Amino acid sequence: MTRRRLPLLVAGLVCLLAGLWGGLLLLGLPVPTLLATTAADHGPLMAIGFLGTVISLERAVALGRRWAYAAPALAGVGGLAVLVSLPPVVGRLLLCAASIVLIVVYVVVQRLQPALHLLVMAAGAVCWYVATLLWLTGWSLPRLVPWLAGFLVLTIIGERLELARVAMLTRSSVRQFLVGAFLFGAGLVLSATPALTGSAGVRLAGAGMIALALWGARHDVARRTVKIPGVTRFMAVCLLAGYVWLFVGGAIWLVAGDLGASTTTYDAALHTVFLGFVMSMIFGHAPVIVPAVLRVRLPFQPWFYVHVGLLHVSLLARVVLGDAAGIKVWSQIGGVGTEVAVLVFVCVSAVAVRRAGRPVRSR
Repeated sequence: MTRRRLPLLVAGLVCLLAGLWGGLLLLGLPVPTLLATTAADHGPLMAIGFLGTVISLERAVALGRRWAYAAPALAGVGGLAVLVSLPPVVGRLLLCAASIVLIVVYVVVQRLQPALHLLVMAAGAVCWYVATLLWLTGWSLPRLVPWLAGFLVLTIIGERLELARVAMLTRSSVRQFLVGAFLFGAGLVLSATPALTGSAGVRLAGAGMIALALWGARHDVARRTVKIPGVTRFMAVCLLAGYVWLFVGGAIWLVAGDLGASTTTYDAALHTVFLGFVMSMIFGHAPVIVPAVLRVRLPFQPWFYVHVGLLHVSLLARVVLGDAAGIKVWSQIGGVGTEVAVLVFVCVSAVAVRRAGRPVRSR
């Protein structure tokens, strides 16, 4: 079964690499245009083609039902279909179908073990479905951003809520979480009708992200586990840094309202959430997710902090010096730095897995 998962993961990684190449084109760097879609569909390739495949694969493994693997298969193939310039409807339909299967996965698990965190993650899958449905109807990618963010934010926050239950959450803390989640969800819905609601939807979603970031920083177990050396501290550092970026991203959404008001606002609003929050959380969860999905060891190495540090320093330069100060070269330096951080993460994870699989030589 593990070998059957590898092609799914490879499809996701191809979407990741294509999305990263498209990011270089969007930065205005003199790199060859291999495929027009790498830049035009940079966002969906990263958020759904890569992360959608990985997240749905992890959920399929957890459920343990063969049919559940249709979600990552459809997501991976759909991402590749978008990449190779098939008629746009093909890739979008496949990605939409993948979201439907993922929703069914959550429904099945919820019936077996009812829990609030599953409902939150299912809401994230619904956001994925809405994003692809609107994409099929011809919506432009910038208008899909809130829904793509909804998919990833709710999925990750749901995962953290599941672990926070171990710390015996009080009723008050659960209410605080629900308030943040409601604000965020209501903002997403309102953002779909800007002609009627103006910037209220984006601002409300931003307020929701701020509330969820504050809730996570206060109630996530990472706040305590950061004191434990080794992989436990590494994961906690990644998670807590992610909450900081979610707060910053939420503040930008709240203040800006119109994410398309300028290219710098759009850049900062997207990457604080999709890179600062989401990718930092991916880095932090990798030591747990990779062994669970591929049945291999991913032993912690101190040099894991290299790609984490590079991600956050580069993103800080991109947002502060590039977007806020308007210095284009820093946008490019920061953008390249974040991409290198992601590539280093993939490489060092692969090296660590390979080293862990080698037999110990007798001396």
